[in-house]
Amino acid sequence: MARHLLPLLTLLLPTCTDALLPAVARPALRRSGPSMHRRSAAPLLAAAGAPPPPQAAWRLGDELDRRIASLALPAVVSFMILPIAQATDLFWVGRMGEALAVAGQSAANQVYSTCAMVTSTIPTILTPRVAAAHANGDNEEVQRAIGESIVISAMIGVAVTAALWCVQMPALLALGNRNALPFSVPYLRSRLPGIVLEGTSVVGFAAFRGVMDTVTPLQVSALSNLINVCLDPLLMFTMGWGIAGAGAATAGSQLFSAVAYLSLLLKRQMVRLSSIRLPSAGSMKKLATAGGAVQLRSVALNVAFIFITKKVQGLDATGTAAAAHAVTIQLWQLGGVILFALSTVASIIVPSELNRKGGGAVRARASANRLLSWGAVLGGVLGGLQLAGIPYLGVLTPLPEVQRAAVVPSILGAILQLINGITFIGEIGRASCRERV
Repeated sequence: MARHLLPLLTLLLPTCTDALLPAVARPALRRSGPSMHRRSAAPLLAAAGAPPPPQAAWRLGDELDRRIASLALPAVVSFMILPIAQATDLFWVGRMGEALAVAGQSAANQVYSTCAMVTSTIPTILTPRVAAAHANGDNEEVQRAIGESIVISAMIGVAVTAALWCVQMPALLALGNRNALPFSVPYLRSRLPGIVLEGTSVVGFAAFRGVMDTVTPLQVSALSNLINVCLDPLLMFTMGWGIAGAGAATAGSQLFSAVAYLSLLLKRQMVRLSSIRLPSAGSMKKLATAGGAVQLRSVALNVAFIFITKKVQGLDATGTAAAAHAVTIQLWQLGGVILFALSTVASIIVPSELNRKGGGAVRARASANRLLSWGAVLGGVLGGLQLAGIPYLGVLTPLPEVQRAAVVPSILGAILQLINGITFIGEIGRASCRERV
């Protein structure tokens, strides 16, 4: 199957990236017999005194690859920390020896994620905005973009937290197994403060990536999730809080992350107190237009996850199917988050190439081609690794019946990784171009 897919991907990727960029400075087409060929753009570029066109998308190991790797590797490590910490939560909850505990955590996590995704558009738009301003040396625009994003994220987070507090029981009953309520209710309540805190953290993460600082987010994420890992057994078993301790440990790590990011942004003058204010109408318009497609994808994904969660929670009263679903999702996220990390590199490189001196649409398109190539290759590799990890499902759950139920969904999740590698990068790259051109 892979042998037949690779030639098809080779043909499709350049076409996909043509759609990533606006119709600016595209080379004309001429007909020669029954086929279509692009005229070379090199003479036009040379006549205009522009730099030579970039190298082909599939020529690996050049400066562009090194630049992608220098940004992607820290981002991958940073993004991997969160699912590893979540896997740690799942590990400790699984050690409670109850499938219903894992089922309850799964339902509460889905309710939480559905509400928290409301702010997911903000970092997607903030990173290319900061990247473009930073490339142009406009520090005031960097500060303005970050300050406005902090306020928007906080306002949305407070509103969502208040709304969820009022409807937590109906939400959990709508998605979860009624028998798992003794576990899902305390877990969700202990996680609720994290919605506002997480919104602040993702703004800080996006801001540092916009200035191509991938080390600081990595350090903050590592320390934050180390706190989570350490607090889990302490609060759950030593202090006897049970599953509520797992949620409180996550909220505590999110508090550290939010405070750390705000402190660092102020210290490095990436934001000023005076720039943390209500956004202008123009900024709100940019957020609504450029983030619409990304938010639509988030909504679509969450609707799908809600539907699936509701279905599996109702399959049996013991919670075995719901626990298997939680294990499958966790295994899928370990690979999917790597591809999402690569997509954030697209949100930095593509707008930077569009706006920097000596760049332009041709170089941005070549960068998008290369990133899509990376995504296709990594998607295939991660799918293979996920298949290889199926015999080790026991690490996430000690229950044999849950392990058996998770095998087939894990295989399907592995197949999806190849699609994720292309879709994530293409979507984020398109949103980045719409923001700046």
